[in-house]
Amino acid sequence: MQLVYDGGCPFCRHFAATSALRGGLTDLEIIDGRADSVLRQQLAERGFDLADGAILIEGERCLHGADAVNQLCRQLRPTDGLLRLLISVFNDRSRSRLLYPGLLAARRLALMIRGLPLNPALEPTTR
Repeated sequence: MQLVYDGGCPFCRHFAATSALRGGLTDLEIIDGRADSVLRQQLAERGFDLADGAILIEGERCLHGADAVNQLCRQLRPTDGLLRLLISVFNDRSRSRLLYPGLLAARRLALMIRGLPLNPALEPTTR
């Protein structure tokens, strides 16, 4: 299982790293989609734009945005207090879809403060 996240967003980066280190999923691979332009392009061609949210890849199946976070939260077995709190909020699909736009807004604000484009594909120095 792979979680593709926006490494330019400090919230996304923290969630991804904490999920990998303290989430209890040994097969979870986290990938900075902002740094991996080839994977980002492949996902965009399939209709999954990193600018619109994280992407969870399980075999050939991709989940995007709220659905990705919801599925990941349903599988995590965290040892971290903040991660447990996030899971209790986002493990319900309806609640995830309702609250996920707030996460995207926080991401937009963090990227704006850091001077990074919302869409990683628009970065002048992508790999």
